[in-house]
Amino acid sequence: MARASNSNMHTRVVNILKLVLPLIALVMLSTLFLISRKIDPEDAIPYATVDVADRLNDPKMTNAGFAGMTKDGASIALTAAEAKPTSDGGAMQQVMATLTTPNGSETHMSAATVILNAPKNLLELGGGAKLDSSGGYHVTTEGLQMATDQTHVESTGPIAATGPIGDLNADKMVLSQAQPEGPYLLVFKGAVRLIYMPQAPQDK
Repeated sequence: MARASNSNMHTRVVNILKLVLPLIALVMLSTLFLISRKIDPEDAIPYATVDVADRLNDPKMTNAGFAGMTKDGASIALTAAEAKPTSDGGAMQQVMATLTTPNGSETHMSAATVILNAPKNLLELGGGAKLDSSGGYHVTTEGLQMATDQTHVESTGPIAATGPIGDLNADKMVLSQAQPEGPYLLVFKGAVRLIYMPQAPQDK
């Protein structure tokens, strides 16, 4: 009889717990919802509206990349920290450009600002421009103009350069193809002043 009584008691406890435990869980969940701070979905909207409004009023791209090909077969590749459209083309900030001619020579350029003049097929590099040629010349100037339909780069003013033969200054620099199917030449024009610094012969 004692065993039967203990068994009945165990069954009653189990049945009671089956009812009580779910109720306790529901009460705890209800309490959490009651004491938690209500989330207002409107809180996040002002931040999103400011960003969207800014992009609508001033459309632009960041970390933008562009590429093209000239009629003589050279490729132009540009990367810009920021780019935005204009009525004549586009405006870019902090630009790196690479001009690769069909013979594999690369000319690297950089500038603080670049304006794309689409009607004139022209890229105007300004704010201080630099050019590094595959021939070993490093050129600095206030600005450069680079054609987008043919291989032609020229400075907008005087240049200072260092190269295999020494340091030089000139009124202008032009990189272009001398003639169709001809070589690509980097030419310094105007009053050219050269400090000749021949390289020391290497020991064999």
